[in-house]
Amino acid sequence: MRRILFLILCALALAACEKKPPPIESVESLVANPERLRALREACKADHAKVGDAQCNAVAEATRRRFMAGGQSPYANDPVKPPAPPAAEAASSTPKD
Repeated sequence: MRRILFLILCALALAACEKKPPPIESVESLVANPERLRALREACKADHAKVGDAQCNAVAEATRRRFMAGGQSPYANDPVKPPAPPAAEAASSTPKD
């Protein structure tokens, strides 16, 4: 009986000593620290399972926020204008009676 009690106590002690996951860096701290963001992005690419889903998701969100920079895309003021649609060209080139 003592042996069973001892085994149960050992099992409870081992269960209480389980490893806690490392703290996850916030998106805001990663946006403010580009070197750490770059290092974690490389770590996520190398071994996603080791870094963890939550941290890699925070890295992806921080990368998106840094790229978009407040909602404004770096390509929003692109100097290259798109070509006119074919219907507009055809209407403007036909002679009027």
